[in-house]
Amino acid sequence: MLHGNSQDALPLAHKLKLFYLACQVRYLRGLMENVVLTIHLLLALSLIGVVLLQRSEGGGLGLGGGGGGDGVMSGRSTASALSKVTWILAIGFIITSLSLTIIAANNTAVSSVVDRLTTTDPTKEGMKPLIPDVDLILPPTEEDAAPLVPSAD
Repeated sequence: MLHGNSQDALPLAHKLKLFYLACQVRYLRGLMENVVLTIHLLLALSLIGVVLLQRSEGGGLGLGGGGGGDGVMSGRSTASALSKVTWILAIGFIITSLSLTIIAANNTAVSSVVDRLTTTDPTKEGMKPLIPDVDLILPPTEEDAAPLVPSAD
């Protein structure tokens, strides 16, 4: 047991087990994100392929088409197997997109980068400042001595 109030303290063996479980959960979260990302990429590629395999309905590019009665102008067109597969892949793509968004939101830090900036003076830490002294940059004033005359070398 630890020093102080021993009622709330856990033995060292329990703390090590909790630490081990926390590490396993962090590893599984990263693994889950990679699996969902892989499924997402496979769905995207297959969705592109299925959409490219489908026939153009209105002949918008001047390809295919033909004058069938079940085209764009009809009241209801028949759903082919490719259109059903397209819907299934699109729904899966949206679900994996939302899942990746939720996973990324859970993995973000509580503080922002701006919160982590410090206002310490770099000269106090022994570092050379990035900007030279301001007096060296300013032009000469009227109180300064005679103007500098270039020497004839």
